[in-house]
Amino acid sequence: MSRETYEGRDVLTGRPVRVAVRAGVIDEVALLDTSDGLPWLSHGLVDLQVNGFGGTDVNAADLTVDDVGRLARSLAAQGTSHWVPTIVTQSHERVAHALSVLADAVASDPVVAASVPCAHIEGPFISPLDGPRGAHDRDLVREIDVDEVRRWQELFPIGYLTVSPHGEDAPAKISALRRLGVAVAIGHTHATAEQVAAASVAGATLSTHLGNGVRAELPRHPNLLWEQIADPTLSAGLIADGHHLPAAVLESVVRAKGPQGCYLVSDSVALAGSPAGRYTTPVGGDVVLSDDGRLALADDDRLLAGSAVSLAHCVRFAATRTQLALPDVFAMATRVPGRLLAELAGSGGVGRIEPGAQAHLVLWDTDLASLKVVGPAGGTIDA
Repeated sequence: MSRETYEGRDVLTGRPVRVAVRAGVIDEVALLDTSDGLPWLSHGLVDLQVNGFGGTDVNAADLTVDDVGRLARSLAAQGTSHWVPTIVTQSHERVAHALSVLADAVASDPVVAASVPCAHIEGPFISPLDGPRGAHDRDLVREIDVDEVRRWQELFPIGYLTVSPHGEDAPAKISALRRLGVAVAIGHTHATAEQVAAASVAGATLSTHLGNGVRAELPRHPNLLWEQIADPTLSAGLIADGHHLPAAVLESVVRAKGPQGCYLVSDSVALAGSPAGRYTTPVGGDVVLSDDGRLALADDDRLLAGSAVSLAHCVRFAATRTQLALPDVFAMATRVPGRLLAELAGSGGVGRIEPGAQAHLVLWDTDLASLKVVGPAGGTIDA
C-alpha cells in the first residue's frame, strides 16, 4: 500500500510539517527543520452553506444524483472538502425531492459521501417581510411546522434549520426541533432582541449569515444584531465575499465574538463562476451578476441573491482586506465549522490535520491560490 507525503507550513500554527497519507488516511504528522520554500498547508475548507456552484443548483426542480456528484467535485477543485447543501424556501414536495436526491447521491457516490454529512434547510419558516425575507419566495413562507421537519428528517439528515423566531410560539417549537435532533439557526428575521434571546434559551445555537437577512435599517440599540453578537452560545456564520458584509463589519464581528465563535461561509449559488450578466434563477427569479461578483435581484439591487464565489475566495478576502490574523481566518473556514459538523452530524475529525483523520488537505501559495487539493475519495487535484 503506497504512502504519499505532503510538506507545507501548517497555516494554523506556522510550523513546517510533513503529512504522511496511506489509503486516504493521515498516517503521521511530523515537524520539519525548515519552512523555506514551503507552501501553506491546511485542512480542506468546510462550507456550512452552499446553495450551488458552477452551474449546479441544489434547489433546482430537476436536481439529479449526477448533479450532486458534479457539484461535489467542482467544490473539491476549489479546495472545499466538506459542504452542507442549503435548501431554501420551497414547497414541502420540492424540499423532499432535494433531500431524497441527496440521500441517493451519498449512497451511490463515494465523493459525495465523503463531503456531504447533512443538509441545511434555510426557510420556509422565516420572516414574510420585505428585507428580512431576502430573495425567498413570499408565497411559500410559512410558520414553523415541527411535523413537516420530522418528515424531511426521515429522508436525509438535517444538520440545521434556519428560522425566524418572531412568533410567540417560536421558543416552544425550537425546543421541539432540538428534540428531533435538528440544530436551529436564527436568520432571515425581523425578531426583536428579546425574541432572539428567547430563541437562544430555547436551544438555538447558530446565526445564519449574521448581518444579512434583516431590515435595511435597525434601531441603534437594542436590536437583534447586538443580541446575537453578544450571545456566546450563538456561533455566527459570516459571508466574506466582500458584498454581504463590508470588511470593517466582518472584522468587528469576529473581534467581538472571537474567531472560535464565527465560521465563514460562501452562501454560493449556481451562478458562482459565471460571467457577469442578467440571469433567471430558481430562487430569486431575475438577478444581475456584476463584474465585481455582486449578485442582486434585478428589480431591487439592494437585495442580494446569495454569493457568486467559493469559500476560498472568502478566505482570501478576509485574509487580505481585514486585519484578522491568517490562522484565525483559516480556523473559521476549517477547524471551527469542522467542530460544528461534529455537533450537527457527528462528523468527527473534520477540520483537523492529525493521525487517523481522513486526508483532506490543501496546499496554498503565498497569494492563497490553491496549488494542490488532496482528498481520500476524490484523489489529488493539481491547480
